Amino acid sequence: MSSRKIDIYNHVLPRELTDRMRELAPEKGDIVKRVTSIAMLHDMEARVKMMEQWPGYQQVLTLANPPLEAIAGPADSPALARTGNAALKTICATKPDKFPAWAASLPLNNIDASLEEMDRAIAEGASGIQIFTNIAGEPLDEPKFFPLFERAVKHHKVPIWMHPAREARTADYPGEKKSKYEIWQVLGWPYETSVAMARMVFSGMLDRLPEMVLITHHLGAMIPYFEGRVGPLWDQLGSRTSDEDYSGILAGMKAKGRRPLDYFRMFHNDTAVGGSKSAIRCGLEFFGADRVLFASDCPFDPEGGPMFIRETIAALDTLEMSEADRTKIYSGNAIRLLRLPGHEGA
Repeated sequence: MSSRKIDIYNHVLPRELTDRMRELAPEKGDIVKRVTSIAMLHDMEARVKMMEQWPGYQQVLTLANPPLEAIAGPADSPALARTGNAALKTICATKPDKFPAWAASLPLNNIDASLEEMDRAIAEGASGIQIFTNIAGEPLDEPKFFPLFERAVKHHKVPIWMHPAREARTADYPGEKKSKYEIWQVLGWPYETSVAMARMVFSGMLDRLPEMVLITHHLGAMIPYFEGRVGPLWDQLGSRTSDEDYSGILAGMKAKGRRPLDYFRMFHNDTAVGGSKSAIRCGLEFFGADRVLFASDCPFDPEGGPMFIRETIAALDTLEMSEADRTKIYSGNAIRLLRLPGHEGA
């Protein structure tokens, strides 16, 4: 079994950030509830103590939901991003043996400031950036957002962590004002991720940025499980649409020798599926071991931290695969993509 385990998608909400969030958006009471109910979002000493039960276990850190642009307007979000990123940098610098890397958050409702913060944070040591499946309700394939992806991919050559974003106010039925029973999160987030992936595929983003390393949360969400729909039905793109002509999209893909399904396999993905062995097996079969990275989604489990780590490790350790592939998933892919010590050229 692999001794080093790099958990590439974990969440924190440092106190200094949530204090400022409360000032900017006092109506967002869910933030207060989250921070007070899950200690390991801000208590890093408790988190480190928990992590020590797995020798060789490390975490890559990201800021937890909500997106900064859901809290602050374009004038205030840049400073909020700097506060959050400074906290991540400090945590990693204090305990580099436990937290070898972090992904920068950006003020995504301010494109110019996002580009500046990306440059600044990566110069300060960030291994990549985090985005969300929509930006203040707008799709990621909007042309105005392309410079963010282009800068990360072509200039900095860093991975992009993509986290789902959907709120309770997104109703499940047109006749209702909000989503009930937390459907917006449990089922809505995988849907949001799948939609964002599809928009990237059909808008041509992956043709323009074929070298992009975009890590989907929750192992590609719905895509691997629905391979039998994603493949054959999108091979018929346009057959169910009368008010738009999609024929050029398919023709362009065929000219490159690809089906729509082939583009979905270009994403990288984490194993944060709650320790489900079947889900991990499905994702591995679809994406392959080179595009799957170990992640637990700590600390958003019923135990407030250890459960998803423990269950994901148990699933990966008992799934049938070569030890070479297991090592890639646990650490090799992260070392390579994040250019961590041990990678050639790091």
